[in-house]
Amino acid sequence: MKMRSRLMALLLALAAGHGWANVEKVVMPGELIQGHAKYEELCANCHLRFDKSAQKRLCLDCHKDIAKDLNGKTRFHGRMEDTTCHHCHTEHKGRNANIAPLDKKKFDHGRTGFALNGAHAEIQTKCESCHKSVQKYREASRECNECHRKEDVHKGSLGAKCETCHNDKTWKEARFDHEKTRFTLRGGKHEKVECKSCHLDKTYKNAPLTCIGCHKKDDQEQGHKGSYGARCETCHNDKGWKEITFDHDKDTRYALKGKHRQTRCGACHLPEKGPLYKQKLNNKCVACHRKDDEDKGHKGGLGEKCESCHNERSWKTTNFDHNETKFPLRDKHRDTKCEACHTGGFIGAKGKIKLETSCVSCHRKDDDKKGHKGRYGDKCDSCHTAKDWKGGLFNHDRDTRYSLKGKHVSTQCDACHLPEKGNIYKFKWETACIACHKKDDKHKGQLSEKCETCHNEKRWQDAPYDHNKSRFSLTGSHAKVECKKCHLTPAFRDAPMTCNGCHEKDDTHKGRFGVKCEACHYTGTWKSWDFDHGKTRFPLDGAHKNVTCNDCHKAPAGEPKLPGRACIACHGKDDIHDGGFGHQCERCHVASDWKKVRRR
Repeated sequence: MKMRSRLMALLLALAAGHGWANVEKVVMPGELIQGHAKYEELCANCHLRFDKSAQKRLCLDCHKDIAKDLNGKTRFHGRMEDTTCHHCHTEHKGRNANIAPLDKKKFDHGRTGFALNGAHAEIQTKCESCHKSVQKYREASRECNECHRKEDVHKGSLGAKCETCHNDKTWKEARFDHEKTRFTLRGGKHEKVECKSCHLDKTYKNAPLTCIGCHKKDDQEQGHKGSYGARCETCHNDKGWKEITFDHDKDTRYALKGKHRQTRCGACHLPEKGPLYKQKLNNKCVACHRKDDEDKGHKGGLGEKCESCHNERSWKTTNFDHNETKFPLRDKHRDTKCEACHTGGFIGAKGKIKLETSCVSCHRKDDDKKGHKGRYGDKCDSCHTAKDWKGGLFNHDRDTRYSLKGKHVSTQCDACHLPEKGNIYKFKWETACIACHKKDDKHKGQLSEKCETCHNEKRWQDAPYDHNKSRFSLTGSHAKVECKKCHLTPAFRDAPMTCNGCHEKDDTHKGRFGVKCEACHYTGTWKSWDFDHGKTRFPLDGAHKNVTCNDCHKAPAGEPKLPGRACIACHGKDDIHDGGFGHQCERCHVASDWKKVRRR
């Protein structure tokens, strides 16, 4: 105890005479290692007075790479259970002390994130094989290529990711999934072929990816001799060179039908025209059948679309179907001879004749006989059919944007489609009711032109109207009142919207409570009222509950309706104090009894 007291006395004396820096040097347990020597007199860099827990943080302020590992929980330090620095690294042991001892035999390399497996496990204690003497342990590369660059027989052509094919057991043993390349081995004969058959050198990337790159000799033996191009896979597959998979129907834009299936490729794809894929083959019938057109007697008079009448089964068979044209033949048109419409033939001196397909081009006389005389336009098929010219099928509801309802159904077309307005299709018809019913409008335009709001096609007069769609909904007793009680004239908008407008005679208050009758009354019955004075700024309590409205609201109509809220406004005569105690009567008196006085 005396020794401790003397030591404390000595420290205080030194602190007083020479400062804390010298004190800290005196009590320092030993010299720092060579790497920390420059910080020996800067104790605050590593120690915080009276706070041992701060030492880890101060260490990591300098050793930022270790701090990064701890924060990320990576590498050796980041995976430790006890991350307190002084647990493993103790200082003040002298300049040459080793404060980071490493037992190579017991060290678990897996805790660094790079476990030593396979052949790597055999060099467990030969750290210098990967860790160079001039480097920190953490600076050693994790990439295979950094250590095995000299062993790379591919000379870098396959990149630096050796582990894609090799493992850590033996460098010569390789596993490679060819399916992950641009050339997959799909279960055909390629799976059984040795690598060196295609990969003539160990760079691999120079191996051809096209069939012709390896099978040029097979193309010669097959007899193509390059005339079918270099895309062998179009016809052949990797199961067998002799097996042909080409489907002319699916793989080209020209399906083979009828006798074309029996035709040899060379009959159309002439060898003298060069490679098949570079030929721009004309797929028109006449390209191959020009002579047949002459023999048939057409001599080009019916154009070059042979397929319009002929098919691939037989050139002599004709199967022209007029229904496949823009003008299908129906009903009576089926029995009509071609010459009746095609009066000038099919092909003229200047080429194909463009025939009119409108009904009126043939039936102009029938239109005049019907009485239309062109007034209903040239679209005869809107009403008539090919079965019978006299019949009609026009449906105004379906074929126009204006459905006919009620009395409109029996109205004649000319009643709306006036003859003087000309062609029905060229005139822009008004569909608003007012266009035809302007004379019937007794409201004189006051209710806008939307007649359909009140009227309908069944009857123009006494039409039902939903008053709830207006600005004045009919509720209570109003729902049973006749329209003419409020609407004295057809000019409906002149009707008043305020209660007082119709019920001025019913106002027994003679205007004393203003014109907002709805504040107290509702439409159920005039005699009932539901005004709640408690919702105003002056709720009625005490003796006020028994007072009538007129006792307070005495002002006649046209003058301010509401009395003041102060007691004195109504009780001035009751004030026996003559204002001596001010106007705040409620401070002494209560509403239940004026004579009752609060005692404080």
